[in-house]
Amino acid sequence: MYLIVGLGNPDKKYEKTFHNMGYIAVGDAAEALGAKFKKKECEASVAEAFVGGEKVILARPVTYMNNSGRAVKQLMAKYKITEDKLLVIYDDYDLPKGKVRIRANGSAGTHNGMRSIIGETGCKDFARIRIGIRDEEVNIPIINYVLAEVCKEDYPLFAEACHKAGEAAAEFARGLDIEKIMCKYN
Repeated sequence: MYLIVGLGNPDKKYEKTFHNMGYIAVGDAAEALGAKFKKKECEASVAEAFVGGEKVILARPVTYMNNSGRAVKQLMAKYKITEDKLLVIYDDYDLPKGKVRIRANGSAGTHNGMRSIIGETGCKDFARIRIGIRDEEVNIPIINYVLAEVCKEDYPLFAEACHKAGEAAAEFARGLDIEKIMCKYN
């Protein structure tokens, strides 16, 4: 069983913000796997898919970004997910906008949602897909930037990045080794 989590904020006002790249990408992964977000459990909106007879849980925590770890911890406990079967997709200010970077493990970096997940679960050896959002020309505090709406002219760039991240997540759910996914999509 796999758990794929896309980070974001649940309110409509955050829908088109940089901080919701994970929500968008996990939606693309769900579409690639033929799943729909139909239920709420463990403080998350959840979709289920079956790949090769194995269940895949796709989730969007509704706890707001800084408390994402609560939902991830609950889902991992409910479905007995080990960290090698967990994948988290999120925006990353440390990467240039539109860049997709996949890693087998790592730290939280500057991301509060990831800090919450690592803090709540005690895990850090799980796969992650980061979607770069940094624009060198914008000079505002990070908190204001991540909650800002994506400019219309950048929609195609971020739509493509989220689609790529979603496809990589679907490959993870299909059992492709994370190292091979990294070689294919990084």
